[in-house]
Formats: sequence, C-alpha cells, structure tokens
Amino acid sequence: MKITIVGTGYVGLVTGVSLARLGHRVICIGRDKKKILSINSGKSPFFEPGLDVLLKKLVGRGLIIATNNLEESVMSSDFTILAVGTPTLKDKIDLSEIEEASKQVGNALKSITKYHVVTTKSTVIPGTTESIIKPLLEKYSNKIAGKDFGLCMNPEFLREGNAVEDATNPDRIVIGQYDKKSGQQFAKIYSKVSCPKIFTNLATAEMTKYANNALLATLISFSNEIARISEETKGVDILDVWKGVHLDSRLTPRINNKLIRPGILNYIFSGCGYGGSCFPKDTKALAAYAKEIGVKTELINSVININRTQPARMVLLLKQALGSLKNKKIAVLGLTFKPNTNDLRESPSIWAIKLLLEEGAVVVCHDPIINSSRMELEHMNITLTKTIEGVLKNADGVLLMTAWNEYKKLTPGIFKKHMRNGIVIDGRRIFNKALFLNSGVIYKAIGYNG
Repeated sequence: MKITIVGTGYVGLVTGVSLARLGHRVICIGRDKKKILSINSGKSPFFEPGLDVLLKKLVGRGLIIATNNLEESVMSSDFTILAVGTPTLKDKIDLSEIEEASKQVGNALKSITKYHVVTTKSTVIPGTTESIIKPLLEKYSNKIAGKDFGLCMNPEFLREGNAVEDATNPDRIVIGQYDKKSGQQFAKIYSKVSCPKIFTNLATAEMTKYANNALLATLISFSNEIARISEETKGVDILDVWKGVHLDSRLTPRINNKLIRPGILNYIFSGCGYGGSCFPKDTKALAAYAKEIGVKTELINSVININRTQPARMVLLLKQALGSLKNKKIAVLGLTFKPNTNDLRESPSIWAIKLLLEEGAVVVCHDPIINSSRMELEHMNITLTKTIEGVLKNADGVLLMTAWNEYKKLTPGIFKKHMRNGIVIDGRRIFNKALFLNSGVIYKAIGYNG
C-alpha cells in the first residue's frame, strides 16, 4: 500500500520507517529542504538509536522517500497520516500546524476518486479529529467523511531512545474510527503486526494517549515527592525505599518462581524530573482542556508543579554542601532530558542551569551528543566542553543530570583529581554512594541527603 505521512519530525519519520519496514511505500512530507535531503540520503535529521541503519536500508530499497509535494503525494496514496507538531503555547495545545495540514490534505482529496483514509497520528486533545480536522477536510475537499473518505485517529506510543523498537514491535495499536469502514480499511496497514488492536471512537483514542502519558508522568512526580521527604529524613535513602516497594507482587510478579521486573518500575524511580517532547506538553494540554470543560485537575496540576520545581532540588542540595554559588564553577554533566536522544526540550538540565546562573555561578557543561550550535543554548551564558576532564577541571561542584553511560564510569578518584571542591550531586542515582565514603568527595543525591 502507498502511505503519505505529513511530517518529517520524530513521530512522522519513525512511523514512516516502521511502515516501510512492513513493505508499504511511504512518502514523508516536510517543509525543510535540509531535512528532506538528509532523509533521502538515508540519514535521520535527529538522533535516535538504530534509526539511521534502518532508514538507509529502506531508502535503498525505494520504500521510503521525503518530499515537499503534499498534493501530488496524497493523490497518489491510499492513506494519509497527519504527524505534525502540536506544541503547547501559553500552556495550551497549539493546533495551528495540524489545522494547516488538514486544509492542504483536504485540497488534495478533491481530485481523488478512490476511497482514501486520513488518520491523525499527532497528539491532540479529545474532540480535535472530529470537531476540527474533519470539518476542515470536508470544507476543502467538498467531500463527506464516512462516505467519500475515511477518518481515523491512531495515537503513537513511542519512547525517545527506544522509538525504533516501539514502532516496529508495538505492544498495542489503538485505532479510533469515525465509522467501521474507516477503521477496517486503516487496520490493513497493520495486517502483518500481531499485537492487540483496539478499536474505539475518535475521542477515546485521543484520550488514551493523554491518559497513558499522564499516568507515567504522575508516577515520576509521585516518586520525586517521596524523594523530597526522604531527603529531609535522617538515615533514609530513596533507593532503599524503592527496593522494598518494587518487590510488591502487584508490581513485580513471580512467575514460575522467577521475579518479573516490568518496565513500569522505571517510572517509579526518583530523579531530577521528566522532560522531552511528550510528558511536559501533554500534561499541560490535558490540564488546559479539562479546565475548558469545567473539570478540576488537582492531581495533574500537582504532577506538573512537582516536575517543574524538581531541578531546584539539585541546586538546593548543592547549596547545602557548598554555600553561596556566586562565582563558583559548577560542572553540569548531561544536557539532554534522557540518554540516547539529542532532545533538549523541557530538559531538567536547562532548568537547573538557569537557576545556577541566577545564583551567579560559572556554569560549564558536557554532553556526549550536544554541541554549542544548538539554538536552545545560544543565549545562555555557559561554556560547553568536549571532554569530561575539561568540564570537571577546577570545578567546585557537579550536577549529574543525564544518565549517559559515559558518566557511569566516573569514580570518586576522578572527581577528586580534577575538581577544586569534590562535591557531587547525583540527579539520576547512577553512582554507588558507598564508594564515596572516606573518599574526600561529598556525595548527595535526589532522595539522599547524606
């Protein structure tokens, strides 16, 4: 089958690669000529483990291409998937990109005589596909949804850093359908995928995505609130607390006398906060939507607030150990919101750096994948070093913000050798605190104020 995907960003390209891998012919629509050239050369415009290898192979086989010609691509396809950005603007979802894409796709539908299914893949608040996208498609195509073309909503569940695995081996596929024919037709593109397929109405599919992300964000913020209590309680380390909690049989079941550790436990773990392209914007969008329909979201608002203030805990722990930060050199290890991605969006590191600069600190940073050309760093008075030794040299304190493997190899001896004052604040709990005893290096961490 031939599929057009409007969007060459994270969701659009990863989705396109996963569908091309199933044997479909995929066209990704973008506006950035550099991105289009990059994709057509077999190189992803963003970092995601395993994506370049798969993309290059599929481009070589002629199964996926990128172009800026939306109208021609839609007219030659059986399906169109909308995968454009839906960022937050003043804490509300910004639907301008998907509205514009819907108008353009509608125009292209005018000349199509065969049955064509349009599907929303972008994360949108409940009701968007039916109340905004559908009317625009109908207006600009002069056709009727359910009669002349199909309409679906198919949310993505991709984890940055694991997106290729999630897209090529999904744990479930949710298909929101305007009518049964739309859903059955769209489901054909996943005929080779054996995971459970859930058919719902459009709004339920949209809500499922938000509920999924809000749950995971809630677990993280809950974990960090317990960590805050632990930091103020003598003798308590949150790692020991979670060891006991995680072994609850409802969280870690025993099957055939073997403990099974489910992935959900990764979210019941304390750190310096969540970031990235999904959790921050989706929790805000869901809270704003609920407010518009008259529903109070006290829990979700608390989740957002805890996460927004969590990087300040890192700075607080540092001040408790070092005192005033004015003119002190502070090394920040890790800028991306998690390892195995180059995404700086809503990264706890960026928030922590802003707080350090407000305190008058001299901030020096290191990240294995980020360079100084990134737009997010242009107006920040920081120095980005190429080596770990360089960032640690004569530092008065260290904030460990991202759990890159490169940092897991660091020892108290390395910190002591290069730093002026050996103070380490571990925001991802990657170090063994026992190694720091009697090492001459002060160790504090999220959930442990030893």
